[in-house]
Amino acid sequence: MKLLENKWAFVTGSSRGIGQQIAWGLAERGCNIIVHGREPKNLEATLARLKTFNVQTHIATGELSTSAGVAQIITQAMAAPGPVDILYNNAAVQTKYQSIFAVDQAEWDRVFQINVWALIALCQAFAPGMRERGYGRIINLTSGIADQPNLAVYSVSKAAVDKFSRDLAAEFKGENVLVNFLDPGWLQTDLGGPNAPGNVESVLPGALVPALFEKGGPSGRFYGAQDYKDLER
Repeated sequence: MKLLENKWAFVTGSSRGIGQQIAWGLAERGCNIIVHGREPKNLEATLARLKTFNVQTHIATGELSTSAGVAQIITQAMAAPGPVDILYNNAAVQTKYQSIFAVDQAEWDRVFQINVWALIALCQAFAPGMRERGYGRIINLTSGIADQPNLAVYSVSKAAVDKFSRDLAAEFKGENVLVNFLDPGWLQTDLGGPNAPGNVESVLPGALVPALFEKGGPSGRFYGAQDYKDLER
């Protein structure tokens, strides 16, 4: 537990779903949380639960769908009482089920802005500070989706996340800034839909594994949260 005590974690998309679970799981281990959502009112449920833990909280609001929105989010997160030690790039959007030949460029641009460009901007904003302080954990959420051409935009965006994560990990080789990518599994969330086989609570404790590595731990690797679902939280 002491690995995370008094550290600050920024979890994008933590107003609900997987991000909310991650925020609560980190707080259980004494980690202070920067909660993100589009609007302050969307954060009420997450913040209410966080009040039950002995941690500090801070909010950052804004849209990841525009560069101006991303800049706003970064500015607000940087105004937290402490620097971002742990970054969970959780927020993402799915695409509708359609032929791979029918997707226009506007849809590619929309999905890549949120799933890739915003994620890269957040890493660029917070990773240099982690390097200066000699500690950082970056966890980029990915997907195990495969062989689904009718969801190609989403799957290709997540493949880009994987490659960027590996390259960023290489940038920090030998340093105490670890970058990994995490598949939460197919879960019953707004993105995963009601027919997903897993409930959202099953993302823990596995989603926390990459945040708990000590100095010299693995970096540039893929982790599946569901591989740890039978462990005690």
